[in-house]
This record gives sequence, C-alpha cells and structure tokens, in this order.
Amino acid sequence: MKKLVLVCAFVLGISALSFAQGGGRQRQTPEQMTARLKDSLSLTSDQVTKATAIFAAQAKSQDSLRAANTGGDKSAMRPAQAALRKATNDKIMAILTPDQAAMYKKQLAARMAARQQGGN
Repeated sequence: MKKLVLVCAFVLGISALSFAQGGGRQRQTPEQMTARLKDSLSLTSDQVTKATAIFAAQAKSQDSLRAANTGGDKSAMRPAQAALRKATNDKIMAILTPDQAAMYKKQLAARMAARQQGGN
C-alpha cells in the first residue's frame, strides 16, 4: 500500500512539473490552424494551400521573434507579435470570400473576447 501511495505521489509530482515548465498549452502547427479554418469556413483546396503557406510564414516569424528575445521579456515582444498577428489576419482575409470573411471576423472577435475574459 505504501508503494502505491509513493508511486501516485511521484506521478503527481512529475505531472505538476511538466505543466509548470510548458504552461500546459502547446502551439498549433500551420496545418492544425488551417484545418480549423477549413472546417469552420468551408475553405476550397486552393484556399487551404494559401492559408497553410500564410500560417507557416507566421510560425517562422514567431520563432524568429522568440529567438531574438533571449532575455525572456514577453512584454517587449507583444507589440511585434500583435503586428504579426494583424498582418496574418489581413492575409487570411484577402483569400476569403465575403461570406467567409464575415464569419472569420466573428471568430476573431469571439477569440478576443474569450482571451480578455481569461485574462490572457
């Protein structure tokens, strides 16, 4: 019985450490972001190809920003990340039909509201 309690405590400790290190949240790949849009906006195959390229370029730029921020100051990165996010959203809007663009704007607004409620 003591061994079982010890093993449970060990597993709990390891899982707590892993969430503390990574924040418990992983970044989505460009393919995952495109798949989410494809499902919600009914993208064509041409739009899927373009969106994947846009999200891949965004991911590469974000990686560059993170690499340049060796001091770990997230507040210094926020303006650059916001500009990158806006540019990506503008590029996505350019490949959408007017109906899809309206739905995408609603999705962005809902995500922004959820982020503000969550305090992030």
